[in-house]
Amino acid sequence: MADKLLAARGAGQVGQKWPANFVKRTDSLRTCFNRAYDRQRALCENPALIRSWFELIEKTKAELGICDEDIYNFDEAGFIMGKITTQLVITGAERRGRPKTLQPGNREWVTLIAAISAAGWSVPPFLIFAGQYHLSAWYEEAEIPRDWAIAVSDNGWTNNELGVEWLKHFNAHTQARTIGARRLLIIDGHKSHQSLAFQELCKENNIYTLCMPPHSSHLLQPLNIGCFSPLKRAYSREVESLMRNHINHITKLEFLPAFKIAFDQAFTPANICSAFRGAGLVPLQPEAVLSKLDIQLRTPTPPAAALPEAPWVAQTPSNARELEAQSSLIRERVRQHKSSSPASIIEAINQLKKGAEVIMLSAELMCDRISSLEKANSAASARRRRSKRRIQKHGVLIKGTGEDILAQNEADQQIAHEERRGGARSGLSQRAQRRCTRCKETGHNSRTCNTNTINIE
Repeated sequence: MADKLLAARGAGQVGQKWPANFVKRTDSLRTCFNRAYDRQRALCENPALIRSWFELIEKTKAELGICDEDIYNFDEAGFIMGKITTQLVITGAERRGRPKTLQPGNREWVTLIAAISAAGWSVPPFLIFAGQYHLSAWYEEAEIPRDWAIAVSDNGWTNNELGVEWLKHFNAHTQARTIGARRLLIIDGHKSHQSLAFQELCKENNIYTLCMPPHSSHLLQPLNIGCFSPLKRAYSREVESLMRNHINHITKLEFLPAFKIAFDQAFTPANICSAFRGAGLVPLQPEAVLSKLDIQLRTPTPPAAALPEAPWVAQTPSNARELEAQSSLIRERVRQHKSSSPASIIEAINQLKKGAEVIMLSAELMCDRISSLEKANSAASARRRRSKRRIQKHGVLIKGTGEDILAQNEADQQIAHEERRGGARSGLSQRAQRRCTRCKETGHNSRTCNTNTINIE
């Protein structure tokens, strides 16, 4: 375009670096990376289609008398146990190319089925592991709440049967909290959400489902807008933390506590309410979604004015910040000294400050590193010592039910052990009693038998 304008004026062409220089000298322009965008999603970003969805929501709420607090959204999210997402890091200026991050080797798949309420709370997670058996070690993790559900499938994915089991889990945790007579469940078009058994169970429990338009979950689904992305970033940070503590293979035992921390960070009331607000559902505001279809200009909020800090009083510094304040105070006092040049003294103080700062920071980092390693090593050792008995094949187990099964098994084993010990003591006492081979009586033997003495006489 610039070359055409110059050609019309009879001038030459622009230079090779003209586009970059033009962006630099134009404050209203900046460079950024574009990203691939699915064509089906782009086609579904039709304002008429979006408006019809919100009209359906409004009509359904009015006809069925559904309160905002009784609106829910649920969906599945997949995790690779050892996956770390791409992150922004700080490296040396001499590095070329992108730095590499070592990832754990386990690429086992885990599925989360999550549900959130427009009131700002979440249904306990429903996790699906790859496998056939429930292992006892999963239910010995004290940090996992008793109301979490764990299921197994051959590949770690959901299916029609597990979809129905999740709906039972959902009904058990939402029925008592229903404000009105009916609940509205926002779903996508996954086949497990459309099965006959799923829909019949919804009908039996006054749960009404509305399916979003295809390829529109990035705009209309609250979980995709406000919860799943923070969850995956938080889980990636936990995996990276395990790697720093030399836990290089993430199994289900390491996944559970790491996922618990990430879930608590992502599924907060603020994030959940923001997700429904961003999807335009609660409050019902179609413009919240329609405005995303075009680029909107906004004025950034000016930063708050920094509060003045209290003047530093001379004292022994205990951290790097106080050391900086102490050295500044000394430099100021030396400058006020009129009889000699303070240059050499200031230089010496700066050197002292730099060395002390390095030592203090190194000590702080070392203490934090040691504490993290000790904690991680203790947790990993405790998990390795746990028994991995099979307690159920296939199906779903609530965390609390799994704990109860383990407690009952332990009680049964204790009773059996006591019975064996009691039987052994009883048999030993009976064997210790003497029995005569002549009269068959106990308490003596054939040499001291009275019957033998009488016969001799």
